Amino acid sequence: MLRIGSHVSMSGDDMYLGSVKEALSYQATAFMVYTGAPQNTIRKKLSDLKIDEAVKFMEESSLSFDNVVVHAPYIINLANPDPEKRDFAISFLTEEVKRTDAMHVTQIVLHPGSAVGKDREEAIKWIAEGVNKVIKNTKGSKVRIALETMAGKGNEVGKTFEELRQIIDLVEDKTRVSVCFDTCHTHDAGYNIKENFDEVMNHFDQVVGKSYISVFHINDSKNPQGAAKDRHENIGFGYLGFDALLKVIYHKDFTDIPKILETPYIDDKPPYFEEINMIRLQQFDPNLVEKIKNT
Repeated sequence: MLRIGSHVSMSGDDMYLGSVKEALSYQATAFMVYTGAPQNTIRKKLSDLKIDEAVKFMEESSLSFDNVVVHAPYIINLANPDPEKRDFAISFLTEEVKRTDAMHVTQIVLHPGSAVGKDREEAIKWIAEGVNKVIKNTKGSKVRIALETMAGKGNEVGKTFEELRQIIDLVEDKTRVSVCFDTCHTHDAGYNIKENFDEVMNHFDQVVGKSYISVFHINDSKNPQGAAKDRHENIGFGYLGFDALLKVIYHKDFTDIPKILETPYIDDKPPYFEEINMIRLQQFDPNLVEKIKNT
C-alpha cells in the first residue's frame, strides 16, 4: 500500500477527529498534524482534542496510526544559547511528546534548531542534550523524535547528513530518535535529489543509516539546488520535478515509510486530493494549478 498523505489542520469543534476526516477527503493513507499553532505555545487541553472520537473513526476507516505524524512547532530551538530559553524549549517539547503519545502517534518531527550564536559544534551538543532530557522526561513513551533534514537557511543545524549523525551519536536512547527526510530541504541544501537520488541515499546510509528514516516530507522546490531557501513548490512544478519525486515516493527501500505533502495552497485551496491522485496514477497534470484555481 502506498502510504501517502499531507499536512491537515486540527481546529474547530472536531479537532483531531476533523484531521482524520480531512485526510480521508483527500483519499490519503497518511497525514501529519500540529497539536496547536506552530508559531506559538497556546495549546488546548487534551480533553478538548476529541482523541477518542478520532481513534474510533480511524478504526472504522482505511487509516492506520502507523502512518500518522505530529510536527513540533517551529518556535522550539534546543540550540538557543540562552539557558532559560533552552530549558523552555525542552519543557515545551516534552509536553508536545506527551500530547503526541496521547494521540496514539509514535513520531514527532522536529527542526533540530538554529545556531543563534553561530557555534555549530556547541549547537549540536545542546540539541542532543535537549533531546536526551526530553526522552528522560517521557520515559516509557514509544514516540520517536524525528530530526528533519534542513535547507541551510540562516544558521539552521541539520543541513548536512553529518550534522544529523553528530546529534544522533550523542543521543543516549537511539530507539527514540529518527530522521524526517525532506526532499525540498535536501535539494536546497545542495544534494542532487533530482538526478541521483540513489547516490544521495547511499551517502545518507553511509553517514547516518537508512534505517533511521521514519517519514518523508515530499515537496518540490521553488529554488535551484543549493539555494538554501526552503521554499516549497507544488508537486512537479518546481526544480525537482514530478519524475524525481515519484522515484523517492516509490523507492523500494521505503515502501513502509509514510510520505507527507507540505505543498502550498493554490488560491487558498488545498491541492492534496489532486496531488495524491497524480502520484497514484504516476501521471503529471500540467494544468493542475489552473484546475484548482477554477474550482
